[in-house]
Amino acid sequence: MVDPGTASAYPQHWEADVVLRDGGTAHLRPIRPSDAAALQAFHVGQSENSIYLRFFSYKAKLTDAELKRFTEVDYSSRVAFVITIGDEIIGVGRYDRLTDPAEAEVAFNISDRHQGRGIGSILLEHLAAAARERGIRRFTAEVLPENRKMLAVFAEAGYALDRRFDDGVVSVEFEIDPTEKSRAVMESREHRAEARSVQGLLAPRSVAVIGASRRWGSIGHQLLAHVVEGGFEGRVCAVNQEALELGGMLTYSSVGEIPDPIDLAIVAVPYDDVAGVVAECAAAGVKGVVVASSGFAEDGERGLARQRELVRHARAHGMRLVGPGSLGIANTDPDVRLNASMAPSMPRQGSLGLFSQSSAIGIALYAAAHRRHLGFSSLVSAGNRADVSGNDLMQYWEDDVATSAVALYLESFGNPRKFSRIARRLARSKPVIVAKSDILGVRLPPGHAVRTSQAPPEALDAMLRQAGVIRVSTLEELVDVAQIVSGPLPQGSRVAVMSNALSLARVVADGAEGQGLTVTETMPDLDLSGPSIALPALRSRLLDLIDSGVADAVVVALVPTAGVRPEAIAEVLADCSAQRSAPVVAAFTGILVHPERAEGMIPDRGSEGFALPPVAAFTSAGAAVAALAAVARYGDWLAREASEPFEAEYDDDAADALIDAALAGLAGAELKRLGAAQSAELLGHYGIPVLPARPVATADEAVAAARDLGWPVALKSTSASLRHRLDLGTVRLDIRDEASLRTAVEVMEQSLKGYGELAVGPGGLPRLEVQRMAPLGQACVVRAIEDPLLGPVISFGLAGDAVALLDDWAHRAPPLTLQDVADLVRTPRAAEKLFGYEGLPPLDVDALENLVGRVSLLKDRHPEVSVLELKPVVVSEKGLTVLQADVWLGNAAHRTDSARRAMSEQ
Repeated sequence: MVDPGTASAYPQHWEADVVLRDGGTAHLRPIRPSDAAALQAFHVGQSENSIYLRFFSYKAKLTDAELKRFTEVDYSSRVAFVITIGDEIIGVGRYDRLTDPAEAEVAFNISDRHQGRGIGSILLEHLAAAARERGIRRFTAEVLPENRKMLAVFAEAGYALDRRFDDGVVSVEFEIDPTEKSRAVMESREHRAEARSVQGLLAPRSVAVIGASRRWGSIGHQLLAHVVEGGFEGRVCAVNQEALELGGMLTYSSVGEIPDPIDLAIVAVPYDDVAGVVAECAAAGVKGVVVASSGFAEDGERGLARQRELVRHARAHGMRLVGPGSLGIANTDPDVRLNASMAPSMPRQGSLGLFSQSSAIGIALYAAAHRRHLGFSSLVSAGNRADVSGNDLMQYWEDDVATSAVALYLESFGNPRKFSRIARRLARSKPVIVAKSDILGVRLPPGHAVRTSQAPPEALDAMLRQAGVIRVSTLEELVDVAQIVSGPLPQGSRVAVMSNALSLARVVADGAEGQGLTVTETMPDLDLSGPSIALPALRSRLLDLIDSGVADAVVVALVPTAGVRPEAIAEVLADCSAQRSAPVVAAFTGILVHPERAEGMIPDRGSEGFALPPVAAFTSAGAAVAALAAVARYGDWLAREASEPFEAEYDDDAADALIDAALAGLAGAELKRLGAAQSAELLGHYGIPVLPARPVATADEAVAAARDLGWPVALKSTSASLRHRLDLGTVRLDIRDEASLRTAVEVMEQSLKGYGELAVGPGGLPRLEVQRMAPLGQACVVRAIEDPLLGPVISFGLAGDAVALLDDWAHRAPPLTLQDVADLVRTPRAAEKLFGYEGLPPLDVDALENLVGRVSLLKDRHPEVSVLELKPVVVSEKGLTVLQADVWLGNAAHRTDSARRAMSEQ
C-alpha cells in the first residue's frame, strides 16, 4: 500500500488500450504535465452545458493554475486518466484523496462528440483499480441531478451505492472493491464491445485492397480478385500508386483519396511500407485493417518492435488490426459474402467459426475442412496475432446466430485467464474445439511475445477441461470433432454400433469402450447387398434404434459393398439424423475414392439435389470413435449444472498490507521468501491456520520449545530436502518426554553431518525445529503458482511417492467453483485413499476442500504470491493440519484480466 503522502513515479502499468462500446478502440493513460494544451483544447471544445455539469458553473477556458492542478498529479493521492484517440483527448476521469485516506472524490468529463461510447464506465473501472492499488477503498462524487448520464454510470457499474440529495446536489458514495455484480457488469460490457469490434471487421460496408496489383499470382492481385469474385455485397476499392484501373474499377493512389468512408482495409504491401499505409488508414478514419504482409516475425527484435508499434498506432486511432502475416478473413453470410482471404473461392456456408494463427496452419486447416465438406460461418487467420485474438473471436461468435460451434488452432495464449473465462461461458451454449501446439516446449512460435511456462504440462489440459473446451492434438482431430459438433450433440456416453461385418463391429465396440463410451447395442448383420432393399432396410433399422432410446449416438461402420454407393448411404444416415435430431457417425472403412470424397461422404448443404444436414463421415473407424468420445465428454461437462463460485471470509486489506511491506524495495524479477511467521500470518488472513514450529539449535532450546508448544512433539530437519524424509532419519515423531527429545536431538545432529550442505537450514536458520504432533492422517500437498503463461494455477496431490515419483497431480485455474474444488481433490489417482481405502475410515474431505478453496481465493486475489506450497497437509478423520507453509513473493506483472477492461499486449 502506497503512503498517501508520497508522490509516485509515472505508473506505466496503468496505461491500456481499450475497446469502446461501439467496437472502436482508444488509449487510456495517466495524465501528464505535457497534456495541458490538449486538455485546454478538450475543455474549449465542450458545450456550455457539459462544462456546467462538470464544474457547476460555466468557464470558457481553464486558467493556468487550473491546468497546472489538473495535469500535475502525484499518481497516489491525486490521480487522473485521459482517454485519447490519436492526439485528441476524448475523456478525463480523476480522483482526489479526502481527509480519510481510504476515501477519494471522483469526477469525470466526457467529450460531447464521443458520449454514448462507454467512456465514463471505462474510466471508472481504471480509476477504481488504481485507487485500490493506492490504498483507497471508497469513492464519493457530487453530481447535479440533471447530469443523468453520469448518475447512470455510477448506478450501472454494479457497486452498492449510497445516494443522498442535499442542497441541490446528489451525493454518491460506494465501496470500490470488486463485487460479483460489478465484475459481471464489466465482463458483459467487455463482451459486447469486443464482439462489435470483430463484427466491424467481418461485416464491413466497404473494403479497400491496398497493394492491389495486375500481376497475376501476387497477394494483392489474389485478394482483390477473391473479394470481387466472392460477391461481396458492399463497395470495393483498389489502391495502387501506379495503376489507374484494375479489374475494370478505378484505382486510387492512397486510401486517403477515396471519397467515401472505408470500413475495412486489406493491406498487401512490402514490409517496409506497412507502417506508412496503416498510418494513412488511421488518418482516413478506416475502422479495421487486415495486414497480409509478412516479415515482422522473421525480422527478429526489430520486426517485433515494429509490430508492436503498428498495433499501438492502430489502437490509438480507433482501429482493430488482424495480422501481420494474416491469411485473411471470410464471412459466408449471404448479406455480406466477404472473402478477403487467400482461399480461392468463397468457403462453403455453414455454422462453424474457425480461427487460426499462422498462415501455414490456416491453409492446412482450411484444406482439411474443405475435404470434409465442412461449412463455415466465418474464418479468421490472425497471423502473428498482434491484436485481434481468439478471445476476441469467441466474444463475437457467442452472439452470432450463424455460428453453432467454434474451432481454434492456437500457438500461444495472450491472456489465458481471460481465455478460460470466455471459453467457460461460451462452451455452455456452443462447443469450443481447441487444437493447441506445445507451448511448454523449447521452440516458441515467432512473432509473439510468448512467455515460457513454469507449470506442469498437465496444467494446460486441466484448464481447458475446466472451461469445457474440447481439446485435440492435431488439425485432423480438430476437423474430426468439428464434423460431429456441426450436427446434433449426444446427450450421454451410450453408443450403439451398426455394421455389415461382425469383426468390424467388434473392433469398433472395443474401441468405443476403450475411449470411455458405453456400448449398449451392437448390430453386426446389416445387409447392403442391393440398393433397392438395403437402403430402406438401413433407414428402418436406424430409425428404430434411435427411437428405442438405448443409445445417445450411433456409429455406423461399413466395409465396401458392391452396388451401394457410399453417397447414397450417407444420404440415408443424414436424413435419419435430421428426422430424429440424433447424432449419427459414419465410418466407411476401406473405401478408397477421390481425396475430396474419401473423408467427405457428406451431402453438401449447398449442392443441388441435397437439402439435408451433414452427417459426420470418416474413413477410419478409430478416428470416428475418438472424435465421438471427445464430444461425449463435452456433453458430460455440459450436463453438469454450472456451479457456484467458492466463497469464504478473508481479510484482504490485511493481506495487502503484509504483501506490500514484504515487497518494499524489491526490484525486477527478484523473489522474496517469507519467513515462517509471515507466511503463517498471510495464510491466517485467509482463514488457513499453520501449526506453529520453532527452530532450535540445542537440546535445551528443543526442550523449551516442546514445553511451550505442548507434548508430544516432532523433531525435524529444517532443510527443504530432508524435513519430510522419515526414511533418512531426519524426522523423529511422537516424542513424549524431555529425555527422549534430548536423545533425538543428539542422534539427529549426528545423522545430519552426513548430508553436508543438504542439511543446512534456509536463511541460516538452525538445522532443527520442534513442532507439536498433529493428529494422524493422510499427508497431502497443496501448491499455488503464478505462471508466466497460464496465470494462477492450483495443484493438489497426495504427499510421498504419488507426487514425487508418479507425478500424480491435479491442476485447476482460479477462480474456482465449488465443483472445481471437489473435482480437484478427487482427480489424482491416489485420491482414493481419502475416501476409506482398504477398510480405513474416510477422511475429512470437506475440510480439505475448504482449504483448497481458500488457497485459490488467496492466489486469485494476489498475483504477487509467486509460489505458495503447503506441505504436508495432514488430513484426519476430523479436520486437517497444515504443518508447513512456504511462500515466495515477487513483483508480479499487473493482470489485465482484473476488474478493469484492457486489451492484452501480444
